[in-house]
Amino acid sequence: MPMHSIRWTLLVSLVAAGWFQGLPATATAGEPADNRFEKDIVAFETADRESPPPQGAILFVGDSQFRRWASIHEDLEGYVVINRGFGGSKMSDVLHYADRIVIPYRPRLVVVNAGGNDIHAGRTPEEVLADCRGFVDRLKAALPGTILALSSLQPSPARWSEAETRRRFNAMLRDYVATQRDVIYIDLFDAYLGPDGKPRPELFVEDMVHHNAAGYEVRMRIMRPILGVPEKLYRGNAKRVLNWE
Repeated sequence: MPMHSIRWTLLVSLVAAGWFQGLPATATAGEPADNRFEKDIVAFETADRESPPPQGAILFVGDSQFRRWASIHEDLEGYVVINRGFGGSKMSDVLHYADRIVIPYRPRLVVVNAGGNDIHAGRTPEEVLADCRGFVDRLKAALPGTILALSSLQPSPARWSEAETRRRFNAMLRDYVATQRDVIYIDLFDAYLGPDGKPRPELFVEDMVHHNAAGYEVRMRIMRPILGVPEKLYRGNAKRVLNWE
C-alpha cells in the first residue's frame, strides 16, 4: 500500500476512535476563547447567594475601569449600586456572562464600560460593535424596559497610539445607539483630553491606563444626568444597601 494511503488510513482511524476529542475547541463568535474569568463570576454568584442584592438597582458592568472603582458607593451616595466590573474583560466577555451577572439583578439601568481591551488586543471596531449589538439584543429580550447606557472608549496616555481606532469605534457605537430605544450613548472621549488634544495625565494612576479619583469625577460629571434622582426609597437604610458588594 502506498505510504500516503497508510497515513490517510491512520488519520481516519484516529478520528473515528475519538483521539482528537481532548483538543481545545475554537471559540465561537462573540464568546471568549477560555474561561479565565470563571473564578470571578463564581465569586459574584457566591456573594449573591450569601447576600442577595436589591433588584431595580443601577448595575455597572465591564472591565477594570469599573472593577478598580473602589469608591463607587461613596461617590454615588444615595443611589442603589451594584458593581460587576471584572478586570481584563472584553466586550465579548460581558456578552458571554450577561445571563449570570446582568440579567438576574433585573436592574433599572445598566451602565457598560467595555471594548478598550478588545481594541488593545487587536480586535476591530466592527467586531466589538457586533458584541455590543448582541448584548443590547440579549438585554432587551430578557429585560424589556431596562435602560442601557453604553460608554464610549476613553483615551489614555499609555494607549494613545490606539486613539484613532477608538474614535472610529465610538462613532460607530454612537450611530448604532441612535437607532435604538432605551439605549444611551455616554460620550467620554474628549472629556479626558487637555488643551493640547492629548490625554490629561493627572486623571490617571501610575500605569497611565486606569483612572484615579479625578478621572472618575470626570465620568460622574458626564454620567450623572442619566442616573436620575437617587432612590429615596432606600435613603433610610442607605448604609446597608450602598455597602453591598
